[in-house]
Amino acid sequence: MSGTALDRLLSRVTKPGRYSGGEWNSVRKQWDAARVKVALAYPDTYEVGMSNLGVGILYERLNNEPDVLAERVYAPWGDMERALAAGNVELYTLESRRPLRQFDLLGFSLQYELNYSNVLSMLHLAGIPLLANERDESWPIVLAGGSCTYNPEPMADFVDLFVLGDGEEVLLELVRLYASQRAAPGYSKVEFLRRAALLRGVYVPSLYRVTYHDDGRVASIEPTDKHAPAVVEKRIVKVLPLPPARPVVPYLEVIHDRVAVEIMRGCSRGCRFCQAGMVYRPVRERPVAEVLEAVDRQLAATGHEEVSLVSLSSTDYSGIRPLLEKLQEKYARQRISISLPSLRTDAFSVELAHQLQRTRKSGLTFAPEAGSERLRTVINKGVTAADLLATAEAAFRSGWHRIKLYFMIGLPTETDEDVLAIATLVKDVLAVGRRHAAGRARLSVSVSTFIPKAHTPFQWAAMCPAEVVARRQAILQRELRLRSVELSWSDEATSRLEGVLSRGDRRLGRVIQRAWELGARFDAWAECFHPELWAAALNEAGLDPAFYTGRERARDEVLPWSRLSSGVSDSFLWDENERSIQGQSSENCREACLGCGIRESFDLSRCPVTLDEVGQ
Repeated sequence: MSGTALDRLLSRVTKPGRYSGGEWNSVRKQWDAARVKVALAYPDTYEVGMSNLGVGILYERLNNEPDVLAERVYAPWGDMERALAAGNVELYTLESRRPLRQFDLLGFSLQYELNYSNVLSMLHLAGIPLLANERDESWPIVLAGGSCTYNPEPMADFVDLFVLGDGEEVLLELVRLYASQRAAPGYSKVEFLRRAALLRGVYVPSLYRVTYHDDGRVASIEPTDKHAPAVVEKRIVKVLPLPPARPVVPYLEVIHDRVAVEIMRGCSRGCRFCQAGMVYRPVRERPVAEVLEAVDRQLAATGHEEVSLVSLSSTDYSGIRPLLEKLQEKYARQRISISLPSLRTDAFSVELAHQLQRTRKSGLTFAPEAGSERLRTVINKGVTAADLLATAEAAFRSGWHRIKLYFMIGLPTETDEDVLAIATLVKDVLAVGRRHAAGRARLSVSVSTFIPKAHTPFQWAAMCPAEVVARRQAILQRELRLRSVELSWSDEATSRLEGVLSRGDRRLGRVIQRAWELGARFDAWAECFHPELWAAALNEAGLDPAFYTGRERARDEVLPWSRLSSGVSDSFLWDENERSIQGQSSENCREACLGCGIRESFDLSRCPVTLDEVGQ
């Protein structure tokens, strides 16, 4: 696309910087010199997608290959969708501004179920057939990775192959396989997919046939090709690859506008509700020296003034104290802010709070998840009220005035008394804040509705009935009507749809397509979400959403994701489910191996893989 044509197109939209490209550190490679051309697609706005660390990692890793080209594309907002249609322009990548149909591989990052309709929008705007079985060798191979691929069945109609687990190595293997297959005489998409299915971590849904019982439950999922494994096991990198050296710097403000360095992958805590904590096992820690070097490189390459040390539980990182000391020593005079997302309330200490205070402060966020000790034991959170109050004491005493707290309602075995305990705990934390900061103490309290996820101990559980959730939200709204407390909660219709899609089967493919045809776009955005479109699509398909959200699954039920393995065994997940019902907690796997199956799945001599094992 010429610059003049782009100018005409972007004159019609409110945020042209989303679609102009040319950002600092973006990579523009010679088109004809690349054997394989990959478009990395994020099905949400530029601001959201540019904040995704995984896409940035893959972008640099692919472009480091001399004969591979990787470019980016994000979901266009409504004004841009209309502008593309009016100008008869196909959706294009930011770097070369070439249409997506000209790429060999089109890879979507699926991190949130409510982005599914945007995948269809992007395919349609690119002029690419929506259905995988309608795309022959002349079209790009459509693949997808990300946390949603641990139950990819609702998107199986649209995606040629899914990648389970870490993508750094397997994506390069797919690229090499594609290059060799494409160069051979008589290239066949079907043959490429059959060979791709032999790679660990690759799931090709067209190679499996799903049958159903009369009541709608899955009866069987059977391979239809000798290349299709009986169980697709996720892929991991045993040692974390080097972080990106030159992250792309956006022209407009994005969600996380800062340097982000992954210090650890995986979590050892074993929270029973948490899909990420299960599917990202085993824990792998990055050496402190490597983190420091990455921070140096990225700050120099970007000009950012904030560094985020990324992991599922940053304060569980073995080297967190020496790392913070060295970062503070080096960057305190430059006013570089250091942030630790996902702080553990039982790991955060006065020492860490004091270290963070030496530079410009970022906010502090903690996730007690449940109000009562009983319910925190059920979900294996491993945090006491005393832990949270001690942490709040340290934070307010060290000069913070605002703390954000995350809770859930609708958890298994929850009662109204457990919900009232949330209000009590919030008031106790506020009292601590007022002792140190008086009227300046503020709490932001976010209460989400629990949604059972695949590959967790609660994957067999029903969602809490909508009317019960509404009553418990009302309890908190009444109890926390306080000037210093800002309370937010989940939209119930959004939660229900996420519940349907997160544990749904292949029959939901026609629901997703019909909802999109009716106008569903950007369902994760409150101003764009129209639940009536999804209700109509479900009704036309003859599917009851309560079938997916409102019933418990039996231990022996064939689940839609039964052919996919995160490395954590079903027997371990079921045992954890039983322990939750009995009100029993389980140890942190840093303290004792619980036999979850990860060590056997990946032939690990030790797990977690801490700094000692990586030679720190």
